[in-house]
Amino acid sequence: MSQYNFDQIIDRHGTQCKKIEVLKQDYGRDDLLPLWIADMDFAVCPEITEALVHRLADHPIYGYTCCYDAYWQSIIDWQRRRNGFEISREEMTFMPGGMPALGMVLNFFTRPGDRVVLQEPVYYDFKDVIEGNRRLAVRNNLVPTGDHFYRMDLDDLERVFIEQKPRIMVVCNPQNPIGIVWKAEELRQLAALAHRHGVILFSDEVFGDMTLFGHKHVPLATVSEEAAAVTITCGSPGKTFNIPGLKSTWLVIKNPELRSEFYHWVEVNELCNANITALLATEVGYRYGEPWLEACKQYIEKNVLFVSQYCQEHIPDIYPIKPQASFLMWLDCRRLGLDHSQLVRFFIQEAHLALNDGEIYGVPGYCHMRLNVGTPRPLLARAMEQLRDAVARIKR
Repeated sequence: MSQYNFDQIIDRHGTQCKKIEVLKQDYGRDDLLPLWIADMDFAVCPEITEALVHRLADHPIYGYTCCYDAYWQSIIDWQRRRNGFEISREEMTFMPGGMPALGMVLNFFTRPGDRVVLQEPVYYDFKDVIEGNRRLAVRNNLVPTGDHFYRMDLDDLERVFIEQKPRIMVVCNPQNPIGIVWKAEELRQLAALAHRHGVILFSDEVFGDMTLFGHKHVPLATVSEEAAAVTITCGSPGKTFNIPGLKSTWLVIKNPELRSEFYHWVEVNELCNANITALLATEVGYRYGEPWLEACKQYIEKNVLFVSQYCQEHIPDIYPIKPQASFLMWLDCRRLGLDHSQLVRFFIQEAHLALNDGEIYGVPGYCHMRLNVGTPRPLLARAMEQLRDAVARIKR
């Protein structure tokens, strides 16, 4: 039996928890089970808590800090051991979050009006950051494979590269919201196209440690020399150890020509300054959190299987896609017979659940919803029962 109690229900009210505090604002009511934003409802590994309480909070001075050697080395060691990704210190910089990192990359490497490629359905904040910075998002949408899964459309991607002449493409690896773990050959072909057409690949790999069911994460920069030359890798312990609120993210750029002036710009504008909680939690997580992570992933796998079996037996009109990575499930709700606006209202007003609206991930998200299963199974079971009963009512 695991030494970690993932069944423990922790009351997050009064902790400025976003998934709870904005329910009224975003969903119109605050009595919903919140299974939307991508953080987990599990206590972090005890080593991180211990470090923050006794190595940090007990000290009476909270002054300026710096990114110390043990922090960098913990990332280097973790990536080498877990992913075979060889990184040197000079190839790295700190970032205060994945979307701030994307924003900085866009502002340095592109100009207003430049085009940036997205593969929808994909994490909605990418588009918000692109368009908020007055760049144009162009689509190379994923293609359904007929078995409720998706693949890249590389032929269409080359057309987009030729016709739209983008400077940057955002690659979600592993993919959010579907949970695809891209294979090395797919990534190699993608990188070859990008290299040929002079496109920088911003590879968001924040779910790289959350692979499930035997799947293995492949860092994009490792698949070929061409990939290493054009890739900016964005990684984080946030999803890995359930510490996204600490805003700890790191970039790796292997190509010195791509890296040197950008890192200089980041440094002189003090955009890479880190707070000590982010640094310490990252170091401790990467050094001591592996047993917790493996136990957490086993629990999530059981949650995924629970939802899949429950829908098959009790809600066959909803098809949950089994993710290869992450704690998120992409729900195909088209067989309910509702249009998308009706579907969103149904989940809120009938099922009393706060999930992510599939259309915010792009047009392919029509009549889909995203469910966060990174929660204690008793809560997940309650959510599925509410959903079952709500579907039964509309089917009468």
